[in-house]
Amino acid sequence: MHDDTVNQPISSLSAEINQKNKNFMPMLSVVIPTYNEKGNIAALVEAVRDALGDIPWEMIVVDDDSPDKTYELAFQLAHKEPRLHCIRRVGRRGLSSAVVEGALASNGDFIAVMDADFQHDEKMLKPMYEKMIAKKADLVVGTRYAGDGGVGDWDETRRQMSDFATRLSRILIGNKTSDPMSGFFMLRREVVEASVYDLSQQGYKILLDIISSAPMPLHIEEVSYVFRNRREGESKISLQVMAEFLFQIIEKMSHGLIPGRFVLFSAVGALGLCVHLGILFLLKSYHVAFLPAQTAAIGCAMLFNFFVNNELTYRDRKLKGWAFIPGLILFCLICSIGALANIGVAELAIHQTSSWSLAGLAGALIGAAFNFGAASKLIWERVKKPKRK
Repeated sequence: MHDDTVNQPISSLSAEINQKNKNFMPMLSVVIPTYNEKGNIAALVEAVRDALGDIPWEMIVVDDDSPDKTYELAFQLAHKEPRLHCIRRVGRRGLSSAVVEGALASNGDFIAVMDADFQHDEKMLKPMYEKMIAKKADLVVGTRYAGDGGVGDWDETRRQMSDFATRLSRILIGNKTSDPMSGFFMLRREVVEASVYDLSQQGYKILLDIISSAPMPLHIEEVSYVFRNRREGESKISLQVMAEFLFQIIEKMSHGLIPGRFVLFSAVGALGLCVHLGILFLLKSYHVAFLPAQTAAIGCAMLFNFFVNNELTYRDRKLKGWAFIPGLILFCLICSIGALANIGVAELAIHQTSSWSLAGLAGALIGAAFNFGAASKLIWERVKKPKRK
């Protein structure tokens, strides 16, 4: 069988390929972060296809290595729906970072973000897209708190939590949108690219992160929708999610001077101190001498701090496999140096102030700052913003 493309000039073949790619180039990329959403993903692909109609689109599923193997189903569905792509992330976790990774891997001029659980109304994607173009907006927010929007059948506790979070976020960004906590929005690619290196990429409130990190004022429009109940699976809301939101607010309000991750790192350190004292007094009750008891307590506290920080504070950069042991050893070394810095600063402070409390606090702050900076850089390093030329 003869293949005409074999004798076709390279320039002609390239032009043909480029034309085909142009015909399939999406205008809108729908980014879906997933974790254990296998029961929803097939129905969501079909629903988005019906909702967008003739708009050129693609869907980027960013799955955090779900135990229910959501990524496997997404890969299977992609054989039937070529506009569907799946990114499987191993060793990384978190909605915000998943959204950023999906947005950077997408091809559309406009990027929509929504959950996979049908709580966000996919029928609003087309009105959001049309408003984005008609109003020349930078960002269109799907809002539950304006127009015909609503929160469905939430109980009073969840309503109060959402109201509190919304009020708190307005301290940071003002009244730029009626629903700064929304996880359903659409924005121009340029907005992501302009702010990507300033995003904390922590927690679940990526919209607030984007608005507060944008280097230019954003033209924001809204489309109202009614928040629906999850179709399948379990809610991701937890105390950790709420804590990460508070840390994000602290980081943004301090303009990065107090990183939210540092607050969590310090909180873990405070718990480690409790572990230290608990082990110390436990060994004292067994008549163990102070020096070996203190040594054991320090070792246990360091182990506790490393494990908890690896699971919570740096869960998006979690060390696994062979990287875990060198990380643990380096963490203990860093904490040992931090302890010396703590003692040195406290010693200087006591001579200046004669206050044990102030000296102890100064030493603790310096020790915590050193431990956090060194651990973040040497153990759980993140990508840095390149210098402008």
